[in-house]
Amino acid sequence: MIDTKVDICGIEFKNPVIAASGTFGFGREYEEYFDISKLGGICTKGLTLHKKEGNKGIRIYEVASGLLNSIGLQNPGIDGFIRDELIFMEELDTVILANIGGGTIEEYIEAIIKLNNTNIDIIELNISCPNVKEGGMAFGIKSKIAYEVVKEVRAVCKKPLIVKLSPNAENIVEMAECCVKAGADGLSLVNTFNGMAIDIFSRKPVFENVTAGLSGPCIKPIALRMVYEVARTVDVPIIGIGGIVDYKDAIEFIMAGAYGVQIGSGNFIKPDISLDIICGIETFMEEENIKSLEEIRGIIGRDIMC
Repeated sequence: MIDTKVDICGIEFKNPVIAASGTFGFGREYEEYFDISKLGGICTKGLTLHKKEGNKGIRIYEVASGLLNSIGLQNPGIDGFIRDELIFMEELDTVILANIGGGTIEEYIEAIIKLNNTNIDIIELNISCPNVKEGGMAFGIKSKIAYEVVKEVRAVCKKPLIVKLSPNAENIVEMAECCVKAGADGLSLVNTFNGMAIDIFSRKPVFENVTAGLSGPCIKPIALRMVYEVARTVDVPIIGIGGIVDYKDAIEFIMAGAYGVQIGSGNFIKPDISLDIICGIETFMEEENIKSLEEIRGIIGRDIMC
């Protein structure tokens, strides 16, 4: 018998596979393709205090082995989410993570307070958002600024708090340490990388904002390295993200130290790709005589440290 259950921040997941924020909406569309209650968890579309319409122009652009996106956090706002989407998600037999963004620390705090009395299981704090009081620089670039927002949110948050790290941080390991010191119960990494594309015929950037977020298989080796480095440094659960499209990718992240994995761009390749990954993990465990994922979690770091 194998056991795919994992404990992340005191919450039990039936398996380590989680639908990533921004690629799964609130689950309604994917419910038409497969039973999404089979997932370990679902991370909501990025939510902000107030409703956002998102960016204009092209939002998604395919590149070699990946995607560039400039969605702009289009979402119904916290109140709209609670009113129109949360009831549906509560009926699903899976863990719910709410991804929260904001332009100011005050917006983060007010959004968290509104979610405190809901049945959301975990808060995933997106610190890749532009800090409007700091000239638009993301909260997740400089460790000192990230520390302040996590500390303030932790003071009011009644849920387990996972901070989602940006790979664009000045120092990803230092950033992780600062977020844990500020009170993060766990970390998820990585968010998208900064990238861009140019239309050579119009001689203009593809995106109105010029740069966009790069995701997909092309970022996996870098994301995996970052998860490995952070897992060796902090003593909190980590969720690995970045180009995971099959069970081998997922196992790699777990061996690097991740407790769970989030599937992002892969959902656009095959809507039920997460089921393939879950099944692949189960088969791998049976064939390799692995009873629990704890046996292989962080095994690469353990081998090297020994």
